[in-house]
Amino acid sequence: MQQGGGTEAQVTWEDQQNINKFGRLNNRLHELEDEIKFSKEANESLEDAGNELILSDEDVVRFQIGEVFTHMPKDEVETRLETMKDEAAVKLERLEEEKGAILAQMGELKTILYGKFKDAINLEED
Repeated sequence: MQQGGGTEAQVTWEDQQNINKFGRLNNRLHELEDEIKFSKEANESLEDAGNELILSDEDVVRFQIGEVFTHMPKDEVETRLETMKDEAAVKLERLEEEKGAILAQMGELKTILYGKFKDAINLEED
């Protein structure tokens, strides 16, 4: 496991578990980043829909439920949109919190692994 000018260090079972855990956390981090991006786009779409609804002078508007559009009173659609925006905001906040927790765990593992393996291990993304 000698790389560059580094010293050779034995990889124990515990070290291998830490490396594996770091890899799993890194994969989850990438998944979360994609989910956060999608969630932000959904929030923007809901916000745009709410703005369009404000500009509308119709009493009954078309509202999509699943793949079907239905005619609903404007007030009810406004209420549903607000509920959907609140739920989306809560989901986004939860995803951001999970991302923060994962970054903290990864930081701890980096400290442990770099402390033992120095430059013989690369945990940074290129």
